[in-house]
Amino acid sequence: MNVLENISKPSKEEQKVAKHSYNALSSTLKQIQSDKAEIEIEETKEKIVLPLKALLLLEGVLKAMSEGKPISIVPLAAEVTTQKAAEILGCSRPYIVKLLEDGLLPYTLVGKHRRILFEDVMSYKKKMKEEQKKNLIDIMSFDEEIGLYDS
Repeated sequence: MNVLENISKPSKEEQKVAKHSYNALSSTLKQIQSDKAEIEIEETKEKIVLPLKALLLLEGVLKAMSEGKPISIVPLAAEVTTQKAAEILGCSRPYIVKLLEDGLLPYTLVGKHRRILFEDVMSYKKKMKEEQKKNLIDIMSFDEEIGLYDS
């Protein structure tokens, strides 16, 4: 699955369109009382029934795009290779293998190849970010105590 290859920051025009669309969709979604909604594509006059959850997901995509954030939608059950996990975490593939062998990241074997759930990689990334933030706060607190950091 090539989920991370084509991620790019939205252009200024895409951000502008996304912001306008987000505002319109957001206010419309507040009025929907059902678990599905029908939308119409103006150019083709085709009507499409969508689950409300899909429209809520689209709302989130438009919000991120309007803020200039690159986005990707990945099914949570998707599995990634050790190389792809390394790219996501910004580390080497051997480091990922060490995490797997040390039991810090769960994985499955497909033949002799390791596969890691995308959700597990993202959970590990979030945990590492929280740990980094805590360490930075500890360092800043220590610097304040010894007078090296003026707040």
